[in-house]
Amino acid sequence: MNDAAGHPPSSTPPSSGPPSSTQQVEAGRSELWARNRRATTVGMLLLISLTAFESMGVGTAMPAVVADLGGVALYSWPFVVFMAAAVFGTALGGWWCDARGPRVALVAAPALFGFGLIVAGTAEGMGQLLLGRLLQGLGAGVQGVAVYVLIAAVYPERARPAVFGAVSSAWVVPSLVGPPLAGLVTDRLSWHWVFLGLVPIVFVAVALVLPAVRDLGPPDPDTAAARGGAGLVLAAFGAAAGVAGLSWALGRLGLLGGIVGVVAVVVLVPSLRRLLPSGVFRARRGIAASVAARGLVAGAFFTVGSFLPLVLTATHGWSLTAAGLPLIVASLGWSGAAAWQGRRPEISRSAMLRNGFLLIAAGIVGLWVVAAGLGYGWLALPFWGVSGVGMGLAFSAISYLVLAHSRTADVGSHSSAAQLLDQLSTAGFIGLGGALLSLLVSPTVAMPVLLVVLVVLALTGAATAGRTAVTA
Repeated sequence: MNDAAGHPPSSTPPSSGPPSSTQQVEAGRSELWARNRRATTVGMLLLISLTAFESMGVGTAMPAVVADLGGVALYSWPFVVFMAAAVFGTALGGWWCDARGPRVALVAAPALFGFGLIVAGTAEGMGQLLLGRLLQGLGAGVQGVAVYVLIAAVYPERARPAVFGAVSSAWVVPSLVGPPLAGLVTDRLSWHWVFLGLVPIVFVAVALVLPAVRDLGPPDPDTAAARGGAGLVLAAFGAAAGVAGLSWALGRLGLLGGIVGVVAVVVLVPSLRRLLPSGVFRARRGIAASVAARGLVAGAFFTVGSFLPLVLTATHGWSLTAAGLPLIVASLGWSGAAAWQGRRPEISRSAMLRNGFLLIAAGIVGLWVVAAGLGYGWLALPFWGVSGVGMGLAFSAISYLVLAHSRTADVGSHSSAAQLLDQLSTAGFIGLGGALLSLLVSPTVAMPVLLVVLVVLALTGAATAGRTAVTA
């Protein structure tokens, strides 16, 4: 009997009892870096790193991009367009991978992303830049889902803790070196190369993943019927438009912003009902609670990370360079915790998820003192490092649990739902932070209010983590 990727099982001597923790760890590592999977692993991590580098680098280069193209009034639009396109691509990618399998998506999505890099990198006007960002977002959205479907198809369950530890590292490393590298490239060469410099890596990554893609069989015809068709495409478009509209409205308080916000919600709610598993907003036991956990953890962690530099510069007078240090500490904590959990396959992932949420909450509580100006700014380093460790545990656990609760025919739609809620939650709570700043003006007043909301979010995740447990 072959495994999910069609590979014959390895020959192992019979065991007199269940494998030890050490044996499970070694088995997981060997599956990850086995000769027949090594190229797939490297290619998959390169694809993830590409999206991460682009995401981290563009923010650093954007002031130079806008200054060159003369579109200061449109500063936010390259980010909004990318986000909306990624939401659409994520929703569409889930259906595509379940209905047609991930083979075409794993080649077409990186190609679309690479073409978007070329379009943006050669832009001589804001219109071409926005088109490039649109293509990048579509490619990144589909690719993100297709990678998870590839993991479910190629790597056995015992290897997945190690796989998701590596996936976390593929995001963390770009967060450390992406911004300074993008700044160096922009200063020494041109912002154009922040985009164009990644194009060759796209070809390398696709070439490494291609052998595994060819080995994947077609989806089961009994379960892979096109589920949704035009209705799902419409829901995906509604989700993209709703997220973009809501983000725009939250940053522009007033009559127009209020009207756009209401319309965005009216469009978004029915779209999400179509795209998310039933019971997500009640954290119903099983896949719904696992998907909900992704939205809770993303909203809590990424929102704080977006505003922490502002807190340190505005409240404590730090330089921008110094204000980035807690983000580096958190990234290192995330990477270390993700690697550690990969060596502990025997630990319940729902228990690990609860502990991760509690650590994130503890870190945010500590940052409340910093944000309110009641404590030293340097306390942000250990407190946000604690939250980074929590994120390394929680994020890896959620990725494992989503796959564990999914049938083969549902991996794409469930992975898509988790990533959609991640995107929506992050955009919504960052928008809430912007609205609080507009209303309360002072970061010393607005940020503590936001942090209270985010602590509640993390504690809600801890309280509902038990509902994600996988029953035998």
